[in-house]
Amino acid sequence: MHRSFPDEPEPRLTAEGEHPLWDEALAVVNRDLAATLPEQPPLRLVAYPGWPDGEDGADGPGEVLHVALANGDWHGNALEPESTPAGALWAVAEAAQETVMGCLWQTWPVCTVHGLGLHPGEEAGRPSWRCAGGGPGDPGHIRAAVGELDSVHRPRRPDRERREDSEGR
Repeated sequence: MHRSFPDEPEPRLTAEGEHPLWDEALAVVNRDLAATLPEQPPLRLVAYPGWPDGEDGADGPGEVLHVALANGDWHGNALEPESTPAGALWAVAEAAQETVMGCLWQTWPVCTVHGLGLHPGEEAGRPSWRCAGGGPGDPGHIRAAVGELDSVHRPRRPDRERREDSEGR
């Protein structure tokens, strides 16, 4: 973990179970990370002590949480206080996307149909990954609910032979 400024408070990785609502949401998002970037270890929560002036989103001297890579590096906004599981899942999905893209410099997650980055959206009240589509005549679509990218994305295994289609290709 690194601090951006020398006078910043020291961050810490949180213990599992310390923030149950956020931990549950992060476990769901980590399923998508494992399905799409299997070489990446699970994301973690990192906590910073709140700033005394309260301008950091913390209520007084509390802590500010971020979604971080396993080494504690993070990118993007802090997690805002949330009271519902769906709200927490949406916030964690967005924060995870910011961290992966900002720290690893790669688009994540990616629509396997269009090759475009997915963005957090909602369908039937569930946080979902949404693709903008391929352009005119190819509308946007929900690719999968957050936590279910393994149902639509299978990493290609280099040692596996490709199947031929019905025409022998």
